[in-house]
This record gives sequence, C-alpha cells and structure tokens, in this order.
Amino acid sequence: MDATLSGHLQELRRGTVVVASLTVLRAPGYGYSLLETLGAAGFEVEANTLYPLLRRLEAQGLLTSSWNTDEARPRKFYRTTDYGNSIAVALRAEWTRLDRAVTDLDPDLDVDSPVDAPAAPGSTP
Repeated sequence: MDATLSGHLQELRRGTVVVASLTVLRAPGYGYSLLETLGAAGFEVEANTLYPLLRRLEAQGLLTSSWNTDEARPRKFYRTTDYGNSIAVALRAEWTRLDRAVTDLDPDLDVDSPVDAPAAPGSTP
C-alpha cells in the first residue's frame, strides 16, 4: 500500500478507536476482550496502542476502572462513565454529520467496492 494512503488511513482510524472503545465499554470489559471485540468488528488496533488510550480516557474522566481479583489472574475492567457516554454520543453524531457531508460532495462514489491505491506522483506503475 502506498505510504501516503497508509498514513492517512492510520489518522482516520485513530479517532474511530476512541468512539468504538467508549461504545463497547458501556458494558464493563478488560483490555484484551476489548481488543478482540474491536478486531472482530474490523478495527485494527494493537495492544501497545490500546492500553495507553484506555489510561488516557480514564484520566479524562471518560472511563472508570476497577480490578477484578476473583479469578486466578487479576484483570482491570473498564467502563464508560456518564460523561464518557455523552462524549461518545456527541462524537457519533459528528461522525454521522461528516459522513453525510462527504457523501454529498461525491454522491456517485461507491465506497463498498475495493479501490487500489493510486500510484504516487512521479512513480512508475
């Protein structure tokens, strides 16, 4: 994949992982289960990206956490706070608005058909 497209896709996905995490964690979950859920839904996120994100969202008051020590292996469970839920709702509304706006710019674009990345300017096909 073209490096330019790859970089832009990474930027686009970065914000969506926040919204997805806040949405999934409305029900308590631990980091690894969140990784699996996001992966199954098509979000490409690595553990070394997700865990710092969870800590940042907790520091912002969007998540709360507690340890479950009932099992042999203690796990830190996260849950979206009321504030985090309101932020998720606002972000999803903005996502919908932006999606409509971009679609209105090019209503004939078929986003469901795969597209190969164009060749970079000056490169040889």
